[in-house]
Amino acid sequence: MAEDMVWRVYGGRELIPTPFLIVGILNVTPDSFFDGGRYHRPDRAISHAKDMVAQGAHIIDIGGESTRPFSERVREEEEKRRVIPVIRAVADEVPEVVISVDTYKGAVAREALEAGALIVNDVSGCRFDPSLLEVIAEYRPGYVLMHSLGRPEEMQKDPRYDNVVDEILYFFEERMKVLVDAGLDEENIVLDPGIGFGKLLEHNLQILREIDRFYELGRPIFMGLSNKSLWEKLLGLKVGEREYATQVATAILAMRGVLIHRVHNVKLTRDSLEIVRALNE
Repeated sequence: MAEDMVWRVYGGRELIPTPFLIVGILNVTPDSFFDGGRYHRPDRAISHAKDMVAQGAHIIDIGGESTRPFSERVREEEEKRRVIPVIRAVADEVPEVVISVDTYKGAVAREALEAGALIVNDVSGCRFDPSLLEVIAEYRPGYVLMHSLGRPEEMQKDPRYDNVVDEILYFFEERMKVLVDAGLDEENIVLDPGIGFGKLLEHNLQILREIDRFYELGRPIFMGLSNKSLWEKLLGLKVGEREYATQVATAILAMRGVLIHRVHNVKLTRDSLEIVRALNE
């Protein structure tokens, strides 16, 4: 499966999982749920990006606004102030890595792409800011289409589904059509089912159990479950105790065909995926 998948990003560059892609998370926010704002300062953010690349990250995903449940929104200019200098510096100092910007705002995405980003990782499916679709159509970057049940500040209030996998598949089909009709090729799109974004534990587990169903759409799956709260709900693990659960789940999903893994701990993930690679040979 991996050898048949191509993810095209800004400028026409093609990313081919061999057989996996590791996305290192770089939150340049003061309120990250995981690192508590450790990389809010640009110098620390740039140093951490270099460390993740040295550990095996293929992509660095840089975000300037927390999208954890009930988080507060950040003004456009403040988000740009946080992410653009870091994107420019990483693009200049680590030219071999692919940069992704984690944003749903059109103006932030535009400036990030001009600064060196090749991918837009969007939690909104181009629904929160109509101008983002225009930017995506104009620049044609790599695009992470993620499912979320509403905005972060409200998505966990009372999430309900008749069948969560059926509804996410319908969402992907509908939003992919919007993107393609706007001018983005399907090969630029990867699909993130949005673990924890408007889902209860039972919804998250159903998505992971039935991950194979998403392959029907013919695009790679981008998985973000690193250190998320489902591990507390399932196993009672607090932040800082969830890494082994993250790695077990990552390895199982990789064995089942998930190609792109967005994680906090790049080194451990690389080791987990190397085991999967060896067992699949």
